[in-house]
Amino acid sequence: MQRVLKMSQVHRNPRQPREYFSEDALNELATSIDKYGLMQAIEVRPDNEQGGYEIVSGERRFRAHQILGRTKIRANITSEKSELQRFKRSMSENVTREDMTPFEEAHGYQRILDEEEGATIESVAADFAKTTTYVKLRLALLDLRIEVQELVQDGKIGTQAAVQIAALNLANQGSVLSKFVRGEFASDNEIVHFAYAMKQQQEQAVLMVVEEMTEEQRTERAAAQKKTRSTLDKIEQVRALLDEIGKTEPLKLAETLETQVGARLEQLDRVAESLTKARFQLKQAKAHAEARQLVTVNPEAEADHTEEPDAADEREAVAA
Repeated sequence: MQRVLKMSQVHRNPRQPREYFSEDALNELATSIDKYGLMQAIEVRPDNEQGGYEIVSGERRFRAHQILGRTKIRANITSEKSELQRFKRSMSENVTREDMTPFEEAHGYQRILDEEEGATIESVAADFAKTTTYVKLRLALLDLRIEVQELVQDGKIGTQAAVQIAALNLANQGSVLSKFVRGEFASDNEIVHFAYAMKQQQEQAVLMVVEEMTEEQRTERAAAQKKTRSTLDKIEQVRALLDEIGKTEPLKLAETLETQVGARLEQLDRVAESLTKARFQLKQAKAHAEARQLVTVNPEAEADHTEEPDAADEREAVAA
């Protein structure tokens, strides 16, 4: 049933899923409503305890009316009695419109898991047309230290980086936080690399400390070190050769190479691809070296290993 209600008759639901409302976005919505009118009525339910009507969905539209100084608002009145079902409907509207912050989503999913009988991550994901991986990544944010949560809420640390930090124990989260505060990360991507490296170190640290290397293992390690360092030393020779090509006039290169120009260009493309891969591996290695100096061993690491995300998980982490 739809009615026009006095604004004074309507109040917000204190347990509604959204906690943060962008002031700029609300002003934009108010401008739109002022110009075109309210396209969709809000949804309310009779509140027998406080009197009047409680908002089920449409709090942004209600707040926009307050900004405009409106005294009345169009509303659909529902008789839905289950508070949790009303919560899910409200949350569904906001998730679909991408109006919720990652933490609002996470708290919403967790509430449903806690309060709805038989609810699972799979059922929650299905309810909101999300994948189980997406829901798991959102729920992981609840494992963050409060200080990190605040940085994520303020947009200073991105969701993808936050998910990687959340996989660490609290002490190691603190180490990442300290580096961030000191300004040692140039980008979110660096945080992702460092946190993931620290996670691997955290899970393997017990074995690295406890296991004593045999003579054979030490010999193999020394040989691997020598080979890798020797390979990297040779790269300077290659760089010098590439510099020489880079300084050669294109016309002279064309005359010298004749019909081989295309093939040689493909050769350099393969070199560039290999260089990109090698650079990525060394960036990871740098993160591991720094993480090793800071990592605090998780006493439950051996009993509770987190699986390395597969490619699909990583893509969803980026999307999240």
